Amino acid sequence: MRIALLGGTGDIGEGLALRWAYHTNHEVLVGSRDPDRARAKAEEYETELDSRGVECTVKGFENAMAADRADVVVLAVPAYHLVDTVEHVADRLDDETVLVTPAVGMRRDDHGFHYNPPSAGSVAALAANAKPDDVPLVGAFHNLAAGRLADLDSEFEWDTLVFGDDDDATDLVSTLAEEIEGLRAVDAGGLANAAEVESLTPLLINVAANNEGMHALGVRFH
Repeated sequence: MRIALLGGTGDIGEGLALRWAYHTNHEVLVGSRDPDRARAKAEEYETELDSRGVECTVKGFENAMAADRADVVVLAVPAYHLVDTVEHVADRLDDETVLVTPAVGMRRDDHGFHYNPPSAGSVAALAANAKPDDVPLVGAFHNLAAGRLADLDSEFEWDTLVFGDDDDATDLVSTLAEEIEGLRAVDAGGLANAAEVESLTPLLINVAANNEGMHALGVRFH
């Protein structure tokens, strides 16, 4: 399976790219608005994996070209770039492509980070409104500590909340999530529950910032 990470040069994109390339045999594509940056990052990821004895090919493309080649497209971009990114690649998506959003709208003030939902109600709703109607959308990977995810020496036992209205697409993303060692997918329901899932991220950041030894905080539900 080919997984494209649009914005795969950023924090969450890097972590997911490295983990999927390290733990699975899926083909990982790094997307960026700048194809040269995408190729450079892909080479950087390959070098890191090669140093760990993992032989794989990570390819870098401009976002639309990455989406065109992929079965699963992860929107690893900030919330304020999400709509533009979806619209840019929309004609490269079809009903056999699964679109995944981990993006969260946040604002920061002197007290910490706060959930900042768009007028649509959630970032996932923005993606749903921007994508082609026949392309299934799944929300996942919102609550992961990106730095620790990208550190292949780091072990964890985390849950990621997964939501969506297409059962097959949600099951596929849950399977991909659980192929990352230490990650468990937890069903959070449909797209209508996006805001509740997204709002967990600033809470975790604030807890991590205010408690010693919790800088790479994750969650596990029992």
